[in-house]
Amino acid sequence: MRLDYKKIFYIGIIFFIISMFWQTYDMLIARLVIDKFGLSQTWSGIIMALDNILAVFLLPIFGTLSDHSKAKIGRRTPFIIIGTLVASLAFMALCYSDHLQTEKLNTTSIRTEYDIAFNNNIDEYREVHWLIVIDNMHNERIESYNNGDITYDDFLNYELNTETKMLEVLANTSTPLSKREIYEIKELYYNYLSSRAWDLTKSDPKILIIFVITLFVAIFGMSIFRSPAVALMPDVTIKPLRSKANAVITFMGAVGGIFGVYIIMLSGFNKHTYDNHSKVFLIIGITMIIGLLVYLWKVDEPNWALERTDIEKTLEVRKAKKESLKSLSKRKRISLYFLLISIFLLFMGYNAVMSKIADYLPKVLNLNFFDLPFILAQIGVILMIIPIGIMSMKIGRKPTIISGLILLFLAFVNIYFLKENSPFLTAFTIFIAGIGLSMVSINTYVMVVELESGNNAGLYTGYYYSATMGAQILTPILSGVFMDKFGRLILFPYAALFLLLSLITFMFVKEGEAVKIKKGIFKKILAKRESKWK
Repeated sequence: MRLDYKKIFYIGIIFFIISMFWQTYDMLIARLVIDKFGLSQTWSGIIMALDNILAVFLLPIFGTLSDHSKAKIGRRTPFIIIGTLVASLAFMALCYSDHLQTEKLNTTSIRTEYDIAFNNNIDEYREVHWLIVIDNMHNERIESYNNGDITYDDFLNYELNTETKMLEVLANTSTPLSKREIYEIKELYYNYLSSRAWDLTKSDPKILIIFVITLFVAIFGMSIFRSPAVALMPDVTIKPLRSKANAVITFMGAVGGIFGVYIIMLSGFNKHTYDNHSKVFLIIGITMIIGLLVYLWKVDEPNWALERTDIEKTLEVRKAKKESLKSLSKRKRISLYFLLISIFLLFMGYNAVMSKIADYLPKVLNLNFFDLPFILAQIGVILMIIPIGIMSMKIGRKPTIISGLILLFLAFVNIYFLKENSPFLTAFTIFIAGIGLSMVSINTYVMVVELESGNNAGLYTGYYYSATMGAQILTPILSGVFMDKFGRLILFPYAALFLLLSLITFMFVKEGEAVKIKKGIFKKILAKRESKWK
């Protein structure tokens, strides 16, 4: 009983596109709206939740619509074509507002001040360095007030909530500064830089409005085809092989994520948030279109889906009539509810980290996600994905998910205690977290669609994404509120708590393992095919 890896690979091209888009979105957009437009952690969380607000309503709709589609090119393919084109073209259009905002920032001294504060040749643990920085900040605020760029209330707010607090930290210490004091100083300084960017944005908000509208169109396009694309794998894969097949498309998605990271590196994001990132938006959009063309060339959805249907009829693992949620047995229905709750809690923790990690690593641990140790960690996770899929078939989906949640919880707890400038230890911890996440993500979706019957995988895919997107609406905003109130260090304790709750609720899931196939059944399949050939 072998998986057709070539088929799943070509289907996985769409997952390459999806993961590449969202990796770029999470890594670039979150930090861009904070640093270039000056939004707070809370408001950046609201922007990052836009896609999930759309998705929680649209994914079940488009999933169900694709279930009932009768297009000649397949049930899912029309949605994939339309969604990919809309998302890619809109994402490329983001380079317009990004360029305008970058040019506006270049009329200020923000970038120069950033370089002075974080110059590699200075010792940031010396009190005198930060006194010079504070003096520059004060002079800039006085000049901005005199020029009418900020109000007196703005200047007073700066003095009370930034300059005074920085001086209080320095007054209570001696050189060299402690790591905690450096963290507090940097938090205040980053907030000052964001407030300067916000001064520019609120004086002429048209660029931000254009940016948000264009982003809205891009994520609407992604919502059109995400559920149909995910449902395509169950359409062409018999149930017992879905964990292995999901490992392959997860692998393709991980490769797409890595590709997105490399494209971001090309824009200079590793050094400056204030650089022009137009090339990122253009390259990602063009790559999405190329991926779509390869998919259309290689994937024969109608015939592949028909072949799977014939096999499952012989295996007797498919029912003729579609089952609604109410018609499921009580045991299956309870398992589905707890499984969706567990998935919701998982993404409450995981997505909080993903939406803030590009801001957290450089500003708390003084590291960049694009440095060599982190790239090696990501490659390591990719190499483990398919073995994890095979392991899931051996030991079962539920034990694999439980083990993954434990690894992910321990990794997030450990990151909270990591010291600044520890790239290899941090990268190793992220590697462990990636292994844990792979063990969970490979199996949770297939456990949900294992409960579907009657060829309605799109509907159950919608249930799955309603749980994930519901969490991803709430958690960027909620985590942003906590980070604004308690600082960036609260991020990983927040995430770890939700992972623990996810583990507890998952213990109540009793259904969703792969269907067992009777020995000798494949002789019947071969005999049936042989009679057809004759």
